[in-house]
Amino acid sequence: MGQSSPYDCWSYAHNARMGKVYERIEGRLRSFIEAQPVFFVASAPLSADGHVNLSPKGRAGTLAVLDEQTVAYLDFGGSHAETLAHLRENGRITLMWCAFTGPPKIVRVHGQGEAVFRDDPRWNELIVHFADADGPGLRAIVLVRAGLISDTCGFAVPFMDYREERTLHADNFGRKTDEEFRAYCETKPYNGTSIDGLPALPLPVPPRPT
Repeated sequence: MGQSSPYDCWSYAHNARMGKVYERIEGRLRSFIEAQPVFFVASAPLSADGHVNLSPKGRAGTLAVLDEQTVAYLDFGGSHAETLAHLRENGRITLMWCAFTGPPKIVRVHGQGEAVFRDDPRWNELIVHFADADGPGLRAIVLVRAGLISDTCGFAVPFMDYREERTLHADNFGRKTDEEFRAYCETKPYNGTSIDGLPALPLPVPPRPT
């Protein structure tokens, strides 16, 4: 009989930890989340015929774990505002991270999200969590309070190597003044309202607080 492969089902079932539910974002779970260069955000309107939205998020430093139940990320211009619209309507949101290197792992945080816009009195106390990741084109800070925290195996997620950050987004908006960015938002489709007609980004975008 030949030697068992480390990739057979028995080996995986006995050597890899299966899915687990967590009460808090802490320890190795927090370290895993903070180490990932990309994550995904899913949201949906209440309407049965509305459009579900799924977005990839990158740019180093734009996600922060604020405490054991709360994460936040920066929402920049340059795309539609579907997530903002869904949060304003119903607050439901799911964040997902997956390992492209190392042991297979997928982490999800299901919770209630809230968009904190520039004129919110909490803006200045929240933005300090993002240090150098803050930059031109920032339109909101999204807060997510976890309701369910879990992981799964991620056996089917491929290995992929991280190379480097793309700078196109930051470079593009870095050439605009804040006044130009605010004007830009008013000209873009599906910023003020979603593709389903829900209120999204408040227009005109308030200036950055001092």
